[in-house]
Amino acid sequence: MADRPAGVTVTVGPLYRADAADCAELERLLFAEDDPWSAGAFRDELAAGHFYLAARQRSADGERLIGYGGLAVVASPPAAEAEIHTIGVHPDQQGRGIGRRLLTGLLEHADQLRATVFLEVRTDNEAALELYRAAGFERLGIRRNYYRPSGADAYTMRRRPAIGISPR
Repeated sequence: MADRPAGVTVTVGPLYRADAADCAELERLLFAEDDPWSAGAFRDELAAGHFYLAARQRSADGERLIGYGGLAVVASPPAAEAEIHTIGVHPDQQGRGIGRRLLTGLLEHADQLRATVFLEVRTDNEAALELYRAAGFERLGIRRNYYRPSGADAYTMRRRPAIGISPR
C-alpha cells in the first residue's frame, strides 16, 4: 500500500449535492471511454434518496474529493436488495485502501437492511474484481457489451447480507 504524506488525512462520510461537479470531473478522468456520469446524474441519485459516500483528503492545503461510492436500495426488507451504482477513486489515490473503505461503508448500510447486493464490473478491471471478491461477492454471469460506448463486457456479481469485508 502506498504511503500517505505526513499531515494528510482521508475521511469517508456523506456525499453532498455540492459535491456533484467534483464527482463528474472525477468520472471524466476515470471513465472517459464509457460515458461518464454528469453532475446532474449525481444530483439525481442523491435526490432519489440513494446512499452515497465521499472520500475526502484533508491537508494543510485544504480539502479535496478523492473518491465516491453509491448504493441504491431497490427492494425493501424482508427480501431487501441493493445495487452498487458506482465507486471511483482518483488515480493518484488508488492502492491506498480508499475504495475498500467506500465499499465497506456501502456494505455496512446494506447489511443494516439485510440486503443482498448486486453490481456490474468491467471484466478487465482486476483491482475492482479482487476488491469485490475479498468483500464476499460472487460472479453470477456476464453482460456482453455492457459499457458504452467502449463495448466492454461486465460481470454481474452478488453478495449476500452480513458477510464481512476484511480490513487492510
